[in-house]
Amino acid sequence: MGARAGGGGLELRFGSINLLLLLIFFITSLFLNVYFIFFFFSYSSVFSPWSVPGWSRSAAEEAEAVAAISCSGHGRAFVDGVMIDGRPSCECNTCYHGSDCSLHSVDCPADADSGNPLFLEPYWYRHAKGSAVVVAGWHRMGYVTTGENFISVELERHIRMLHRNVGNAVADDRFIIFGAGSTQLLYALVHALSPHNSSSPASVVASIPYYPVYRMQVDLFDSKLAEWRGVTSNWVNESSSSSSSSSDGSMNNFIEFVTSPNNPDGLLKHSILGGSSVIYDYAYYWPHFTAIPAASDHNVMIFSSSKLSGHAGSRFGWALIKDEQVYKKAIEYMKLNTMGVSRDTQLRMLKIIKVILAENGRKGDIFSFGYQTMRERWTKLNKVVSKSRRFSLQTIPSQYCNYFKTIRGPSPAYAWLKCERDEDQECDVVLKNAGINGREGSLFEADDRYVRLSLVQTQDDFDQLVQKMDALVSDHQSISSV
Repeated sequence: MGARAGGGGLELRFGSINLLLLLIFFITSLFLNVYFIFFFFSYSSVFSPWSVPGWSRSAAEEAEAVAAISCSGHGRAFVDGVMIDGRPSCECNTCYHGSDCSLHSVDCPADADSGNPLFLEPYWYRHAKGSAVVVAGWHRMGYVTTGENFISVELERHIRMLHRNVGNAVADDRFIIFGAGSTQLLYALVHALSPHNSSSPASVVASIPYYPVYRMQVDLFDSKLAEWRGVTSNWVNESSSSSSSSSDGSMNNFIEFVTSPNNPDGLLKHSILGGSSVIYDYAYYWPHFTAIPAASDHNVMIFSSSKLSGHAGSRFGWALIKDEQVYKKAIEYMKLNTMGVSRDTQLRMLKIIKVILAENGRKGDIFSFGYQTMRERWTKLNKVVSKSRRFSLQTIPSQYCNYFKTIRGPSPAYAWLKCERDEDQECDVVLKNAGINGREGSLFEADDRYVRLSLVQTQDDFDQLVQKMDALVSDHQSISSV
């Protein structure tokens, strides 16, 4: 009896020890789990902030608060605007002022000089949610991105999709480079197309009226590889007979700029000299500015977000290139010049193009919106100008557009106004005296009887242009009737 009792006590003691060990093991395990969980989240909060929800909330709240600031429909506020009384101030449209842009200066001249593409601003107001981008403080801090040569693979893919959907250019089986707007790409491609083993520089030419930056850049860089040689038509006969007239072949080294639709007159253009060294500037070759008769398929083609989506401030452009050697030279230039386009800009443009593609072909997409806006402006200005024989505008024929699948009327970015009277030799002076600031024809190497008037700015800018133009035409009619 005593032995059995002693054995039972021993079993009880061993059971208590086992229970104690289990309890210790459980407490230790619990402690270690709590410790590692705490360590994981502490570590994540320092090195992986994206795992903590809500980190972008304050940035979104700040952006929405600034967007809600009222500027009376004649301006807008930005997160990086000048701070007044603790918040960003309104940035007013031309001829408007005051803390909320509600005051209008009647005697202020109409600004028809700049090509600032703010006519698309209302479209992006409507797509504020879909086009918003939050850029984290650690976003792509290094030099590299997903593709070679500092190019985002996804952005490149979406640009090719965009061209396929719009039908304005053959983008498949082409090399692509990015630039800080089309402006940076202009000279990069002059450099790439210039013969690097020739004793004579390439001759860079364009047809009147042409975008003056072509000439300005070539003169500014003053390279041994290329020089500005003026108007294309002056060289047509000489270039065709150059093989017999030039022992070193220097006359064969032409680089021709072709802008289509042309800046300033909005006409579709083609190469005069022909050959492979032609740079097609297609900044305006989008359905809101012109009919798209066919997908262009040239050796070198430049495009820009400035006139595609209106995001001129993002400074983003791209070029489609057929020849690999030309592409490699252009890439080398871009690497040494800027090491590629800002990765933040590429992120924003990827988002913008995604919105455009999502809406593509639907009622009210960016091209329908843009075309309707530009068409209305062109029609309204034409109606005013046609009241008097003192002025005239360029004639742009209606044309079938493959994007809209119909014949469409003109909707150019600029009016190419001509003063028809003999005494109006300086048309820009005539307009300035009437309170209209345009861009004189001589800047485009044309006659100063011409003035370029911008139609792509804000609705306020356009309304003031039409109002001043109508007053000028009416004054002339009154004088003529006396």
